Amino acid sequence: MSNTQSLISPSSLVSNFKEITKIRLSISVVFSSLAGYALGADILDIKTLILLAIGGYCMVGASNAYNQIIENDLDALMIRTQNRPIPAGRMSVNQAFIVAVLLTLVGIAILYSINPKTAMFGAVSIFIYTSIYTPLKIKTPFSVFVGAIPGAIPFMLGWVAATNDFGIEPGTLFMIQFFWQFPHFWSIGWFLYEDYERAGFFLLPTKKKDKGTAVQIIAYTVWTILASILPVFGFTGSLKLSVVSAIIVFLLGLVMLYFSILLFKKMTAKAAKQLMLASVSYITLLQIVYVLDKFIR
Repeated sequence: MSNTQSLISPSSLVSNFKEITKIRLSISVVFSSLAGYALGADILDIKTLILLAIGGYCMVGASNAYNQIIENDLDALMIRTQNRPIPAGRMSVNQAFIVAVLLTLVGIAILYSINPKTAMFGAVSIFIYTSIYTPLKIKTPFSVFVGAIPGAIPFMLGWVAATNDFGIEPGTLFMIQFFWQFPHFWSIGWFLYEDYERAGFFLLPTKKKDKGTAVQIIAYTVWTILASILPVFGFTGSLKLSVVSAIIVFLLGLVMLYFSILLFKKMTAKAAKQLMLASVSYITLLQIVYVLDKFIR
């Protein structure tokens, strides 16, 4: 089968779309948005949930597509990315750009139909990720700080979708996911260090797999845990957390902290991968605990 025939086959189109939008990452981001919506809504509206899921996927998918367009030459240099649609030749830059633009327009329109603030934060997320974070990745480790901003928006975006308001509550949700980004992405940067190095990416704070980076990972893990239990003290407006749920979240945080300290002790790719998996489990379970706490309490 020729490349052209393969490109236009339905299975190929679906496969390329899933890869260019990074379907697993996009779904996890949508999950965060839906959790934020559940926390902010007085009554769950199924129509709004569906709109938020579709609009959110479009926005994250667009960001990922723009990222792969900009970095297609660098993706070809890394083992983990060289089979993506553009460097592998299954999709042209122009085709990917059309997909990205369509997703942007559809995503903004859908989020705007929920409320204007939701659309605004979605658009800001795409802009920062594409226009600031992506170019900075090959220039400075500070790019992780910039990238943590759009990465932290989805959790709070759900609250804004439910309330059309930005205050201490979505600000707290933003803070939790913002601090969480650092141990999560630095652990990825650690165990994929050599692959990133091939493309000129130095994402670790010291640019090296050293004790300095490991200490900062521990520090940001602690900040993540502290931010995560803040609602139990009553300082976060209508965002509440019961003592029992706060204890559960704290214990989950200790597990993540354990793997952060383990990385400091062992300094291995295996320990970094374990921390990455622990961080993904932490943020997912935290969001589930928060939502269950609201509806059970």
